[in-house]
Amino acid sequence: MSHSNVDEAVATEAVDVATLVAENASLRDRLLRALADAENTRRRAERAAEEARKYAIVDFARELLAVADNLQRTIAAASRHSPETVEDQALIEGVRATERLLEHTFSRFGIQKIDALGKPFDPTLHEAVMEVDDPSQPPGTVVRVAEDGYTIHDRLLRPARVLVAKRSPKIESSSQIEGAEAECDTRSTEHSS
Repeated sequence: MSHSNVDEAVATEAVDVATLVAENASLRDRLLRALADAENTRRRAERAAEEARKYAIVDFARELLAVADNLQRTIAAASRHSPETVEDQALIEGVRATERLLEHTFSRFGIQKIDALGKPFDPTLHEAVMEVDDPSQPPGTVVRVAEDGYTIHDRLLRPARVLVAKRSPKIESSSQIEGAEAECDTRSTEHSS
């Protein structure tokens, strides 16, 4: 074999080895990416299955909230009147027992009542239905709960409908009022020009 043929064979083998090493590295990289993608897909599927399991009863739970509301209204109405007979007392106690059982069942499935009374208004948990004057409470405090709110695990099931203490209007001096009126007049004139 001549010297040039040997050099040519060595060069061909070197190109083939370099090509094979590069191809091997490329295939290894693609394999690692495919494995990582498969692992990410598995994790997403597990999270989706877990969320489906945790929150599958959301619609059913919302429907049961009306039952809880009616039980509370019944107990509140019965509390305003003293029972006239032993049967009336037994009926009221039966409704209370039913409410306790429903609350226990809610608790087992991760449904919790929102404790809103006396707390600062939180728009993520509360729905303000009215502002009321209540000088005994700081502004923005929930002073009455019109309808209880509930969460399921860490999500809002229904916001608490609440009445919130409003800011008491400050008595402004006549000079402040005149200054505000003048500023409004100036703005009106600027916009109409």
